[in-house]
Amino acid sequence: MGSETTGPHAPDPRTVDRLLGGAHHNPHGVLGLHPGRDGTVVRTLRPHADAVSVLLGGDADRAHPLTKVHDAGLFSGIVPGTPDDYRLSVTYGEDTHIVDEPYRWLPTLGEVDLHLIAEGRHERLWDVLGSHVRSYDTPSGAVTGTSFAVWAPTAQGVRVTGDFDGWAGWAHPMRSLGSSGVWELFVPDVGVGTRYKYRILGQDGRWRDKADPMAFATEIPPATASVVTEPGHEWADGEWMTARTDRRAHAEPMSVYEIHLGSWRPGLSYREMAHELVDYLNETGFTHVELLPVAEHPFGGSWGYQVTSYYAPTSRFGSPDDFRHFVDTLHQAGYGVIVDWVPAHFPRDEWALAKFDGGPLYEHADPRRGEQPDWGTLVFDFGRREVRNFLVANALFWCEEFHIDGLRVDAVASMLYLDYSRADGQWLPNIHGGRENLDAVAFLQEMNATVYRNHPGVVTIAEESTAWPGVTRPTHLGGLGFGFKWNMGWMHDTLDYTGRDPIHRSYHHNQMTFALMYAFSENYVLPISHDEVVHGKGSLWTRMPGDDWNKAAGVRALLAFMWAHPGKQLLFMGSEFGQVREWSEQRPLDWELLEDPLHSGVRSLVGDLNRAYRDQPALWALDTSPAGFSWIDANDASGNVLSFLRHSGRDSDDGTPTVLACIANFAGAPNENYRVGLPFAGRWRELVNTDAEAYGGSGVGNLGVVEAEQTRWHGRPASAVLRLPPSGVLWLVPDNTGGPVHRSAVAAAAVSDAPAPTRVTEPPVVPVPEGAGISPVPGPPAAPVPDADPGAVSEARDIEPPAQPDAAVRSGSSAGASAAVPAPRSDAAGTDDATSSDTQ
Repeated sequence: MGSETTGPHAPDPRTVDRLLGGAHHNPHGVLGLHPGRDGTVVRTLRPHADAVSVLLGGDADRAHPLTKVHDAGLFSGIVPGTPDDYRLSVTYGEDTHIVDEPYRWLPTLGEVDLHLIAEGRHERLWDVLGSHVRSYDTPSGAVTGTSFAVWAPTAQGVRVTGDFDGWAGWAHPMRSLGSSGVWELFVPDVGVGTRYKYRILGQDGRWRDKADPMAFATEIPPATASVVTEPGHEWADGEWMTARTDRRAHAEPMSVYEIHLGSWRPGLSYREMAHELVDYLNETGFTHVELLPVAEHPFGGSWGYQVTSYYAPTSRFGSPDDFRHFVDTLHQAGYGVIVDWVPAHFPRDEWALAKFDGGPLYEHADPRRGEQPDWGTLVFDFGRREVRNFLVANALFWCEEFHIDGLRVDAVASMLYLDYSRADGQWLPNIHGGRENLDAVAFLQEMNATVYRNHPGVVTIAEESTAWPGVTRPTHLGGLGFGFKWNMGWMHDTLDYTGRDPIHRSYHHNQMTFALMYAFSENYVLPISHDEVVHGKGSLWTRMPGDDWNKAAGVRALLAFMWAHPGKQLLFMGSEFGQVREWSEQRPLDWELLEDPLHSGVRSLVGDLNRAYRDQPALWALDTSPAGFSWIDANDASGNVLSFLRHSGRDSDDGTPTVLACIANFAGAPNENYRVGLPFAGRWRELVNTDAEAYGGSGVGNLGVVEAEQTRWHGRPASAVLRLPPSGVLWLVPDNTGGPVHRSAVAAAAVSDAPAPTRVTEPPVVPVPEGAGISPVPGPPAAPVPDADPGAVSEARDIEPPAQPDAAVRSGSSAGASAAVPAPRSDAAGTDDATSSDTQ
């Protein structure tokens, strides 16, 4: 509150100069109501107005005219007493408007808010910063408007401008709220749909127009203004959200369909896309979708990875409520939604975050840490409390406001290493002289711990391409706290192997087995992502050798092997039907390929893989434990065959063991009479055969069922003779519908001289405390998993021994079969030395 010092109406000239020049830190101390000698001084800034009167109580009969004391539109006058409410009558030519005064309102942020912001601990930052439509009751009626608040600690002054002032940019100076660095103003009569920006006066004396870093909606690019919005969507996914709280993603099925919204089916809105995508997911069977970044970005060619508005879904496909409808629709249909999140770097656009208040603010001030040379972007200052708060709160924002089920964090390696893509002398070591970015490590740990504490059931996924230890280890054990990590090493090795002609694959057999050396050192996602179908790499289809038939067979075999391999699955759109052309964000997928049986067959297989995957706990129940996997034969390099078992550690309700055998023949020809070891005798059903005619294959197989004999092979107590299809994968599961199946039959089996297989033990999962990721923590060994024990007997019930194999099942061994197999590993070894493929 101020008082008159130079007369009954006007403030002193220096104050006027600071106010009109935009450098006054507290315009509310000049404008609005202030006690005077003969009543109450009222001042208002109304550029271009011809006359202004004060209406006490909003009553035109109690009008008191004000005097223009400066040609810029500063009006001042005295009214009797101390009015409890008033309005302004403002005349422009022949038009008169009754308006409210922005400078009579108290701050919209409280002391606790400002303290938390200064400490970098405001977990609901979006509730207090940005633009918010508010309504206040007054004696003269309700006043509705929008409050604006922005963090700009080194600015000399900040104004808000937009549609409400004709973008003049100097009628609405904001006040500084002390040392917090926050500037704030409530502007009456500004509502939803209003475009705005902040006009910021830097220490260099230059004005800059900036979009709101906390904008919740934006104009459609290339326009760059922020837009006032208000959520109005009524969520109907309560059942999904309640169930999500109790989920443990690493012990549940997760197959992810990665899509770029703009090119999946161009021209669709969020609402239209939601319904078409649900129909497509019903057909293809994925459990989740992962969206390339949906936060607003100006350049479509960045695919969303150069974000300018972290709190606003892109307006290209509709409003924020339209995006809420998109997520809600998928949840109601039973599908999770993961979004790519980019806290590593941001673009240099002058109207966005770069040099926001005239100097480095969100970015690190030292270019050796503040610039990303690969992508020409700026790197967040992870050591600054307010910047870290901006990002942590943003992660919570997507989970809270849009019910997002997971955040896949982009370019984590670029955050962790100070010398990432930098030559010697071009990077600044940490305080210990090392290359680890300790500030980024602390940020990632805080982000993960905060997300898991506030939103149980949500997952965070790291795109981390190096051997950094403990990415998915809980934060209380010193890890980064992610729920999952992309297995980039598996991806590079597998694509390199399957891209070779089958005649050469035997020399690279180790590429398909090496991932199992470290498969349980982290919680992994197996990604065939957008990065693998761009920049001249071709498509998954064109990577495969041979003609179209062989390419289709290669894609089918790769996908079936991938779905059976330990780890969750992620597949980029188009790969599920064998997209031929390399992906481009500028055109749709080649959906017309589905008219070709080879391509439609690939998609049919993906749907069957996903449905079988969901139904087989062996493929996901122990996904992050060595007890969930054991080799049958890892050594048949000459035959290009890999075979292994997946275990769930339990029986199904009918007593059938939930184990699955995967036999992958990456040779280009069928392999007849191939004997493979199995954990027990009896009938095994051919759950998946990628060479089935329905998928466009040649139909080589085993007529849907095989009988395992009590003949020891591959160190297993039983075995079956198979026909392996060319470039094909078989999934076999126990089947007691055609005859009883029981592991007790193994006890009476004739045993060869080969040693019994090593028992596999499962490390139990320790509950994760608040603030940590969801990685399982190894503990003492548990009881042996029965599927790997030749003397095991089902606890479910005793049933008859299996019948002898019928004549339809061939006998004999394959020349490529190995008589022994290394003992299953109980711990992880090796590292992922793959190079980075972090997205620009």
